[in-house]
Amino acid sequence: MWSNEDFQLTSKLDSCLVGPGFRSRLGSLRNRLYPRQLEDQTKKLQKDMKKSTDADLAMSKSAVKISSDLLSNPLCEQDPKFLEMVMALDTAMKRMDSFNQEKVNQIQKTVIEPLKKFSGVFPSLNMAVKRREQTLQDYKRLQSKVEKYEEKEKTGPILTKLHQAREELRPVKDEFEAKNKQLLEEMPKFYSSRINYFKPSFESLIRAQVVYYTEMYKIFGDLTEQIDEPGLTDEQRQKENEAKLNELRALSIVADD
Repeated sequence: MWSNEDFQLTSKLDSCLVGPGFRSRLGSLRNRLYPRQLEDQTKKLQKDMKKSTDADLAMSKSAVKISSDLLSNPLCEQDPKFLEMVMALDTAMKRMDSFNQEKVNQIQKTVIEPLKKFSGVFPSLNMAVKRREQTLQDYKRLQSKVEKYEEKEKTGPILTKLHQAREELRPVKDEFEAKNKQLLEEMPKFYSSRINYFKPSFESLIRAQVVYYTEMYKIFGDLTEQIDEPGLTDEQRQKENEAKLNELRALSIVADD
């Protein structure tokens, strides 16, 4: 991540561009001028949020499908008490699915879409950095040309070529410095703006989760009241199921040959 020290150092490096040996003092400015990590993290976050909402929807839809399949099972028709329990489950699962859809819609609108819009800014930033880099290469090439003539014996033809090289260098130098100054001024502003941009989105995400799980507590609390009654413990149910399964295994039609 960037810091004020990074930009101060970058400015100092840029101030050393003019004069012999500037290439060795330049360093790798490109890495300082562009927060690549921010772009990668934004895209990753957007992708992960989409996966999360897809999984949420798949979960609630599957739960509704299970309760619906149970309702259509002949077993329910033969046992009114069990049918009543499954109907309560089906109602709860449909309520859960409805609230889940509301949560996902809110996350899509307030988190995923803003992430997508933020990611859409990076291509223009990439282009600005690329253009600066192209101008820098032209600057380095022409500066090298000037240095070459400055190192030679100052004859008439050499002085003429040196003058021409300096004249050719001047507009390219001005163009690079303008592009470089713009990036040095605007990139930190863009980078620091990410907090104010993303903060409302993730506050909304937290609120959506809180509302959803509060509703789930109510839904499953209601369901518990409808189906809960004194009965077997989980361990006792497991033993009873195992006993019934042993009875089925004892039947001749399922016996091993």
